[in-house]
Amino acid sequence: METFVTIILILDAMLRNATPLIFAAMAGMFSERSGIVNIALEGKILISAFAGAATAFVTGSPWMGLLAGILATIVFAQLHAFATVTHNGDHVVSGLAINILAAGLTAALGNYWFGQGGNTPNLVNRAEELNARFQPITLPLADWANQNIPYLGYIYFELISGHYVLVYLAFAAVPLCWFILFRTRFGLRLRAVGENPQAVDTAGISVTKIRYAALLMCGILVGFSGVYLAVALTAQFSPNMSAGKGYMALAALIFGKWRPRPTLIACLLFGFLQAIADRSQGAEVFGMAVPVQLVEALPYILTVVLLGGFIGRAVAPKAIGKPYVKERE
Repeated sequence: METFVTIILILDAMLRNATPLIFAAMAGMFSERSGIVNIALEGKILISAFAGAATAFVTGSPWMGLLAGILATIVFAQLHAFATVTHNGDHVVSGLAINILAAGLTAALGNYWFGQGGNTPNLVNRAEELNARFQPITLPLADWANQNIPYLGYIYFELISGHYVLVYLAFAAVPLCWFILFRTRFGLRLRAVGENPQAVDTAGISVTKIRYAALLMCGILVGFSGVYLAVALTAQFSPNMSAGKGYMALAALIFGKWRPRPTLIACLLFGFLQAIADRSQGAEVFGMAVPVQLVEALPYILTVVLLGGFIGRAVAPKAIGKPYVKERE
């Protein structure tokens, strides 16, 4: 029974760890499918986390924090579109600029407004005068099932029930993104822009509008990712708290070959590796303690190994990273 409980707890942690990656990877899929390289996911996660935590603290509402986080990432996503689509800027350079801007801006504003070294105040205080954090949702009959149904009841109680609402939204977003990309006219046009923008332009469809719309969708989705980190998982913003999750989401997107379901599997795999790393801290091998730094680096090391050795050939959209200049008649 102890082994069973340990496995379920690891899987439970996997779902929590994978949630920000799922949102960010789905966001990146919209932009990259339209031809925009999006290494700026890291900065967008960071700005949404800060805006969400700061607004939730001031208003006392996690939902207002969610709205603020999404609006902040929409602004940064449209800034990204302005640089790459309107002015045909280099996608990688503009993405790095956004990451640097987000890292510096969040730390500076956090320190100026709250005076805590860039951190926002905790969204839950001991006196319970403030509780602006998303609360876990207990599904119907979860407690009863845990007490009366062996094994399956515990799975329902621990693994399925008791998560934040954003966790459930992340998994609901995957089929929704699949439907938009592969079963709607907008999705068809978006994918066509990423493959052959000249043909789309010839058909009388604005490549610029489609790419702006793709980055708008990206901004909305990645906003959920940052708010989840700050307003649900940790109940506080701290500088650089995204900790490479934007890059890991991009790696999951490449691992999944720019398709929703394989990308979801990749995010779950990375979440599982993070859960294993978290439970491995303090472990011993041959009587020697495993260095904490090695344990913390394990998910990133294995990410590189998996991408390098097991992904196979990943064929990106043909027009990705290539500025499109409309031909004049």
